[in-house]
Amino acid sequence: MKKLLILLLLITSCSENKENKVDNHTDIDFTTVFEKSKGLETATYDETIQYYSDLADSYSEISIQEIGETDSGKPLHIVTLNMNNSGDDFETLRKDNRILLINNGIHPGESDGIDATMMLYRDIVQGNIEAPKRTILVTIPIYNVGGSLNRNSGTRTNQNGPKEYGFRGNARNYDLNRDFIKSDTKNARTFAQIFHLVQPDVFIDNHVSNGADYQYILTHLFTQHNKLGGKLGDYLHTEMMPQLEQKLEAKSWDITPYVNVFNRTPESGFSQFMDSPRYSTGYTTLFNTLGMMVETHMLKPYKQRVEGTYELMKSMLEITEEQGDRISQLRAEQFNTWSAGDTYPLAWTVDTTRASTLNFKGYEGEMIPSDLTGAQRLKYDRSKPFTKEVPYQNYFVPTTEVSIPKAYIIPQGWHNVMDLLELNNVAFTQIEADTTLTVESYKIDVYNTRRNAYEGHYPHYNTKVKSSEEKITFRKGDYMVTTDQKAMRYLLETLEPTAPDSFFNWNFFDTILQQKEGFSPYVWEDKAKQLLRANPKLQIEYNIKVSYNEDFANNWFAQLDWIHKQSGNYEKAHLQYPVYRIN
Repeated sequence: MKKLLILLLLITSCSENKENKVDNHTDIDFTTVFEKSKGLETATYDETIQYYSDLADSYSEISIQEIGETDSGKPLHIVTLNMNNSGDDFETLRKDNRILLINNGIHPGESDGIDATMMLYRDIVQGNIEAPKRTILVTIPIYNVGGSLNRNSGTRTNQNGPKEYGFRGNARNYDLNRDFIKSDTKNARTFAQIFHLVQPDVFIDNHVSNGADYQYILTHLFTQHNKLGGKLGDYLHTEMMPQLEQKLEAKSWDITPYVNVFNRTPESGFSQFMDSPRYSTGYTTLFNTLGMMVETHMLKPYKQRVEGTYELMKSMLEITEEQGDRISQLRAEQFNTWSAGDTYPLAWTVDTTRASTLNFKGYEGEMIPSDLTGAQRLKYDRSKPFTKEVPYQNYFVPTTEVSIPKAYIIPQGWHNVMDLLELNNVAFTQIEADTTLTVESYKIDVYNTRRNAYEGHYPHYNTKVKSSEEKITFRKGDYMVTTDQKAMRYLLETLEPTAPDSFFNWNFFDTILQQKEGFSPYVWEDKAKQLLRANPKLQIEYNIKVSYNEDFANNWFAQLDWIHKQSGNYEKAHLQYPVYRIN
């Protein structure tokens, strides 16, 4: 009884604090670490969370909450700015508002967004800039908590400030901007939880670039518009992106697309970056969110980079506010762009027949002999700025496509896959009794595998499959996942093995690649001869391979293995992709 009374008191106290919260704007100095240091320093993790906590205590329009875990042991937070004081029930908020989600500190050494967002929140609630009326701001103050705690002043070799910063790898040394689709980290799993809770209309991920030298402080990296597709992709390409550029130009902030160039000068042109679902904007695109990365230029002073990030986010907030109804309408329509039976693009390449032209502001550069290595090295000359027309290849065409099935069936043993589907709000049912169905079945035909570790995996690529129609009996409890749902694109790009960031290519199904049963040659050879005698057609195929394939003719084991794979002794599970399609 005593414990119950204490619990009731705590609940009453929390409720009173929320309901009777009185704005107290004068007790705390909301000058950021960045401002106090005159643009030379960035806030630590603890300073950042404390800053937002103080803002939330002082301004009823702001709330902060812990959501989920990270690999560091500390939680992720989201901070919501809602000028209508209508709470933080996102299902209710979505009905009359647009939501802009800002992610900061995914690479904590690229800290510009951390400081800029703190100032943006403060300036909105303090009336220093015009507040949005129908746009809700949500930010993850620092996404890579473990990397933020691992502060140093040397690992960003190419970067001009701040004095100290976090490390790119998280607490388990994962690059979190390669983990969105595979979700190896607690951070990524919590991000999915946040993303599906918030369901943002617009998403910004703040970064600092590596690569070429040029005059710009700001570059933008919108999700690739052909890949986004439909009317939403057209809107992103022809309206939202130009509007952002125009707004920044009016504020005397030049901006250009992300300069996708390394160890050469940009004058000959460059292509847009293709953001597959391993990246933040590639992941958010699967749910038709308008996504972009901010990439400030590493060599510009930290103060200018943070101020530029601030102005860019402010401009994107203005666009979201002005275009909110249009964005909502286009996003709703986008979910009907594809349906079962349609062709869906899985992989892309640059369309070399089309390009845009940038009036690009760069620096003259040349290859000169290195005093250190004796090889040719790239040297930029900042005393020789230029403005030149540069071709920009920002159109892509599909290289791999697939017809959209009505449903997928996933045997219940693949719980690792089902866990991620559930995390990403995928709807599914379980088969109620053992059932035989006609399905499309894949056999893995060809694939390559990276020889070096990459983000905790040895991923596959260039995957090809052989397809066949089969009758298969599925067991009670196996999963039926229909594609007629908001997660359609997520399903296609994870469950189709030929997709670049499919679960197959990220090694989720590697056990099917290993043959579990084999043969002893001295036993199988006699059986193989009997098999060929009993199957004249198979004997002819064997004779042709021996006659026209020298390697095969000179490899006795390969011959026996080939015959074994044509026999009823060969296990069906080997290379059998365990996700089936109902068309």
